[in-house]
Amino acid sequence: MSIISCQGLTKTYVTGDVRVEALKGITLEIGKGEMVAIMGPSGCGKTTLLNCLSGLDDVTSGKIFIEENDITTLDDDEKSELRAVRMGFVFQFYNLLPVLSATENVELPLLISGTKSEEANERALRLLDRVGLKERSMQRPSSLSGGERQRVAIARALVNDPAIVFADEPTGDLDKRTANDIVALLRELNEENEQTFVIVTHDPEVGARCDRIVHMRDGLVVSENGSVARISQEIVDMG
Repeated sequence: MSIISCQGLTKTYVTGDVRVEALKGITLEIGKGEMVAIMGPSGCGKTTLLNCLSGLDDVTSGKIFIEENDITTLDDDEKSELRAVRMGFVFQFYNLLPVLSATENVELPLLISGTKSEEANERALRLLDRVGLKERSMQRPSSLSGGERQRVAIARALVNDPAIVFADEPTGDLDKRTANDIVALLRELNEENEQTFVIVTHDPEVGARCDRIVHMRDGLVVSENGSVARISQEIVDMG
């Protein structure tokens, strides 16, 4: 059963007389509970695809269905609400607020969505415990290592119990050993919670831990797990 489905997805950026076709008609299905890596060379459209699938960026044409809801028909407020309720995000450089403790950073999405402070605190501490940071919960980001900061970011992404977690190069700023620990944690959380993980990465070791690898090149999905992907006739015509 697909939790994410996109059909004929295109994204074109226009700056003056310059047009850049970042996505050229992608059709892709991601199953509920699946852990998928999106890989390919720099500039191939990986992050653009993630941003479009999550509603962070508008598409030029095509359809995107999240749990059977076409998000391309939603306005900005509706997409923001969907992200707050059904999605979590992990980024390469953590995006933690430096003036807040680990607990406060994890609590923040819940407080913004109207959760009472006592419940938000309880859930934040539970998630920090799960990612191995119970004893560091009152530390600010500047006192934490890179791996610890990423664990805080993962706890924050999971605190609203999202159906889908989008991660953009979550190990890109980490050393190899720490990166392996973070990928192992993501895999454990995926299996325990049956949440869908969509991970943009350059690291083949990250891809190897996922259920499936979607390979991109020049704005197209060119293969999935090494076999030729289904590409619509419109894309073939465009090529």
